[in-house]
Amino acid sequence: MTNTPSADHFAPLAEGDPAVVGGYRLAAVLGAGGMGKVYLSYTPGGRPLAIKVIRAEFSEDPEFRRRFQQEVRAAQRVQGLYTAPVIDSDTEGAQPWLATAYVPGPSLAHAVARHGGLPLRSVLLLTVGVAEALGVIHGAGIVHRDLKPANVLLAADGPRVIDFGIARAADTTALTGTGVSVGTPAFMAPEQAAAGTVTPATDVFALGQIAAYAAIGAPAFGDGPSHAVLYRIVHEDPDLSRLPDALRPLVARCLSRDPADRPSLADIIRMCHDISPEPLRQGEDWLPRAVAGSITERLRMPAPAPTPPPAHPPTQFSPQSQSPPSHATPTGHAVAAAPTQTGPRAPGAVPPPGPPGSPMPPPPGSYGPTPAALHRPPSAPLQREKPRRTGLIVAASVVGAVVVLAVLGSLLRNFGGQDDKDPSRGSSASSGSGKGDGGGGGQEQKDPAPVSYKGLDIPENHFVMLADNPPRPQKSGNGRSSSDADLQFEPETLNVVESDELRTRNGNLVLLAAGQKGSLETCRSVTRYTREIRLDQLTEGSQICVLSNAGHIAVAVYRGASGSGSPSAYISLDLTVWRNAAEPVDGP
Repeated sequence: MTNTPSADHFAPLAEGDPAVVGGYRLAAVLGAGGMGKVYLSYTPGGRPLAIKVIRAEFSEDPEFRRRFQQEVRAAQRVQGLYTAPVIDSDTEGAQPWLATAYVPGPSLAHAVARHGGLPLRSVLLLTVGVAEALGVIHGAGIVHRDLKPANVLLAADGPRVIDFGIARAADTTALTGTGVSVGTPAFMAPEQAAAGTVTPATDVFALGQIAAYAAIGAPAFGDGPSHAVLYRIVHEDPDLSRLPDALRPLVARCLSRDPADRPSLADIIRMCHDISPEPLRQGEDWLPRAVAGSITERLRMPAPAPTPPPAHPPTQFSPQSQSPPSHATPTGHAVAAAPTQTGPRAPGAVPPPGPPGSPMPPPPGSYGPTPAALHRPPSAPLQREKPRRTGLIVAASVVGAVVVLAVLGSLLRNFGGQDDKDPSRGSSASSGSGKGDGGGGGQEQKDPAPVSYKGLDIPENHFVMLADNPPRPQKSGNGRSSSDADLQFEPETLNVVESDELRTRNGNLVLLAAGQKGSLETCRSVTRYTREIRLDQLTEGSQICVLSNAGHIAVAVYRGASGSGSPSAYISLDLTVWRNAAEPVDGP
């Protein structure tokens, strides 16, 4: 095998691509999307992997990291016959990544674009397989959220659903308001497009879309600009006239606007068996011959790129120094000193040599991360060289440089006089207040950093103040009145007024339209102010801008209300607050 891709399915590594990710040497680029880039690699035993490296912009978002960790843990529980299992991951490194089993087959999107719609039997087997995959995914507590033809791969023995749950990690990050969308418009459900509400029934709607797309070779709601497609999904019926007559009732039920009217996954599988004129059995003949040929093309995979030797000998760790972190591979062995590389062919991609007598690192072109640590018995101690005097000299130089910089910094502060009073240097509750602090001598102030609070429950007749960290629901008393409230929950109403009688307000609310993503910029620009919002106007995922007269701005994401069986009435919100993000406003 050479490193040259055998077909256009495997693009060679570009200059900006890493050579190694988490100890896995990369062989080719499989694709790229809104959330990251996917590479081909191999396990130590030679099994191919697809490694998705998350975009750096997402990596810098702490909320994304938290959700990504949750979704990866959940995805590891998914072990279905029609899913690509998660093999390995790193959710805490400089750039998170996720490795799944590589599926040598085209996506449904690629197959339809090249060969057109599939015959009825193939569509039914596809639908049954995806329904089984969704059953396993939902059983692990995951809603896919972004089920589309590009996320359904056509393997020799049936379909494979990929990227389940990953879209949720990006659903509430700041990036979703800056050009990175969660969900594909042509395959969204009406409730997802209108209010961001996502349930297992949302995936059933997408499954109906996939069945229609596979059969007719086009989306059921047509093509065109995203806003036009979303409008048709929410307000119009799909065009199913080109579907085979036997398939039309099943797809029509899946595409019901009301999630409660959509069939269960078990009903979908049963209906597919009833439609088929012959027993449905997955086999290597389930796809047309032309599509099956694409699978053969993808079996000719390139080998990993050779890793060049480092420009200088690898660092030797002294017994007193801390050993490099180990990384667990799918084999259960530790790979020493093989950190995730985020730059092209970084010297650290080459593992250091083992102790005397241990095997040499693998030759260029061999499969997978197979440094000497893979072959060392767990009980064998790692021998270290004695530290050299050059290390002490370098360390002393670094310490001296730090001391010099500290002295210079102190002199500059004394010389500047007013530097410590810069408002941009304050705490997170007041730093970068921007438009409201009045300081800075006319210089443009930075926007404050957002602070997020998840699962905030506000009982009936309680209120919260955005200035509090964390915001805690409270009633009038202890020097605070509900007339001061930034956000208050009264019976059936989310508002910023004390009561219907007093109408003393401390700000405004704006219920964002479907498709709008809450952000500081969005809340600063909207002007559709209101003093109260009824709960019947909200669905799970609705986003509300809270504009406090005190100068604080927040995005509240509605997560639902207590049920009828609950002993107390309350609503649940996710709250993101930018404190001192605007100039305070006096009076009502």
